[in-house]
This record gives sequence, C-alpha cells and structure tokens, in this order.
Amino acid sequence: MKGMLDGQVAIVTGAGRGIGAATAKLMAAQGASVVVSDLDAGPSEAIASEIRRDGGKAISVPGDVTSLAFPESIMNATIEKYGMLHILVNNAGYTWDGVIQKTTDEQWSAIIDVHLGAPFRLIRAAVPYMREAAKAEMAAGATPEPRCIINVSSTSGLHGNAGQINYAAAKMGIVGMTKTVAKEWGQFNIRCNAVAFGTIETRLIQPKEEGEQITMNGQVIQLGIPQHIRDMMTMMVPLGRTGTPEEAAGGVLLLASPFASYITGHVLEVTGGFGI
Repeated sequence: MKGMLDGQVAIVTGAGRGIGAATAKLMAAQGASVVVSDLDAGPSEAIASEIRRDGGKAISVPGDVTSLAFPESIMNATIEKYGMLHILVNNAGYTWDGVIQKTTDEQWSAIIDVHLGAPFRLIRAAVPYMREAAKAEMAAGATPEPRCIINVSSTSGLHGNAGQINYAAAKMGIVGMTKTVAKEWGQFNIRCNAVAFGTIETRLIQPKEEGEQITMNGQVIQLGIPQHIRDMMTMMVPLGRTGTPEEAAGGVLLLASPFASYITGHVLEVTGGFGI
C-alpha cells in the first residue's frame, strides 16, 4: 500500500525516545525518509537502525538543538542524503522546573532556548529548502509541493502550570511562532501547526521519585513530576488514563498528512481531554 508520506523527507528532533521516536517510526512506516536527531547519539542511531531494519529509510544526525551550529549541520546532512525537505518536526526538549521565586536566570534561559529559540533557528535554517524551494517551483509555473512544520507545545503553555514558569512561557511562545509562520509562508503552500500534548508517558511525566536525570552543560537536572501530582493529573483526564507516545505521534502524523492539507496555524490538543 502507498503510504501517506511517500516521497517526502522529514526531520524529527528529540527522536531518540518517547514521542519523537514514535513519530519518526510512524512517519517512516507511512513512506517518509526520516532524519532522526537526538542529543544522545546512541538512541538516535538505534531508532534510525530500527527504521531501516523494518524496511524504512532513515539516517541519524545527533546533536544539541541549542547549538548555534546545529541547524545548518542537520540541514546539510538532510540535503546531502535526500536532496529535499518536506516536513520539520520541532520536538526536542526537556523540563527544568521551579516555582517563580526559585527559578534562576540559567533555568529560564535554558528552557526558553530549547523550546523556543531552537525551533526558530531550525525554521530559519529550513528557508532554502522549504520557502525558497517553493518559490522556485512557483516561478516554474508549478504548484509547490506540500511542505509543513509541526511544533510541539503543551497544556502547560495553553493553560499555565504551577512550577513551570519557564516551560509554560516557552510552550505558549511556540504557539505564537506557529501562527506567524503559517501567515508568512502559507502563500508558498507551507503549513505550520502545533500539537499540544498533555499527560503522555515520557520521561517528563514519570514519577520524580524514580530519579531519572539528564545532564545539560554540566548541570544535572531531575526529570519527572512527584507521584501525587501525577496521580492528580491523571484523575483530571476525561479518558481516565495517560497517553502513549504512539498516540501522541498519531497527532503529529495527522497534521503532516494530506488530510490536513487545509489546516494551518492550528493547535491540536492531544490530551485525552485534559484541560477542556
């Protein structure tokens, strides 16, 4: 069967695990050639290898999305391998929580940069391969190929969340960025949408008591949320459960698919009803 994304090339950041990994695998299963990227080279390579093992097309381009050199690097690797770009999924990120009075400048800047600065720089780096490519197609008298950008937001951005002033600000900021790109690039048949996730089973909502950590720029950051907060959040979900990374990836695929060809500037909530 023909896949919904046959012939298209997709970059997925934060694709070594969780939602990003599920998205990369689902897009590959639908025919896309996928550029898998993650901060950690091991998981990035593992997901790309899994996709190839299952008959799909994928390469791994690991790196830190907040590095100023990263956008050009991943674009160059993508074009060198596949020659084009149709889909950009800005998914990479992490949380570094704190109540307002205890949030440091370092905490604030780090989270704003990974969730807002990095997506902006990647979108800007994609200009030659999305906006300018579409302009060239139009100049030749053709209808531009379908291209799209999907940014990841959160219910924390849409509704705010105690203890996440930095994350909430960044995730609401990405909504404004999404709508602006949609308005500027719509004339080139480039759509831009966001997906706001709720309680999806990733490292970011695992019980903090499990002690999972990441290290960023020498700083050890505790991931997850306290078990009692997690329990309360789940109770507020009308579907009565957390979502899976595969369910989250379904929302991303929907917005990348031909079925969303007239959807742009939209924020799709994939939350099990949380926040309604």
